[in-house]
Amino acid sequence: MTWYKRAFDLLLASILAIVLAPVFVGLIIWLWWVQGWPMFYVSERMRSPDRAFQLVKFRTMTRAQVDSGVSGGDKSDRITPAGKWLRARRFDELPQLWNVFKGDLSFVGPRPPLRLYVERYPDVYARVLRSRPGITGLATLVYHRHEERLLSRCRTPAQTDAVYARACIPRKARLDLLYQRHCSLCFDTALMLKTIRRVVAR
Repeated sequence: MTWYKRAFDLLLASILAIVLAPVFVGLIIWLWWVQGWPMFYVSERMRSPDRAFQLVKFRTMTRAQVDSGVSGGDKSDRITPAGKWLRARRFDELPQLWNVFKGDLSFVGPRPPLRLYVERYPDVYARVLRSRPGITGLATLVYHRHEERLLSRCRTPAQTDAVYARACIPRKARLDLLYQRHCSLCFDTALMLKTIRRVVAR
């Protein structure tokens, strides 16, 4: 990550933290009221092929003793009404500003993968994770809705894993590497603006 991309992330994160503070506090109170503790969901993700971090989101699912892998149709019955509302607007990702401040995430980049997929496909992620993972990115904008449709049809964890590995990982990796070749602050700004327009449209 270049110094100017990091400086841009810190400046924008600082502005958003101030502007969105009332929204953040309001969401915490609302979530505590409608679905109780814990309000946050913390999950291990990979910042690089050999470096993990704890990704923070607002909790959108009921708790489970065993929870692994990506979310597909096999987990859809665990999504709470509040969680569905948060996901539709991507408000569940607001706590990731903390990850941006820490340097685990950038605003724009590949979505941070689970360790199991990095270990299963080391050659793919050795290239993809040369870019700092991001909250949004080219692959997120282009492929996310199609990925949701594919995974929503899965009814077991094994089926979700198979579809994600076969269909999603290679296609998202191609888009992430395309972003990597054209990465610039202008391109990042364009992707962020497109993300905002999509959220507002929802």
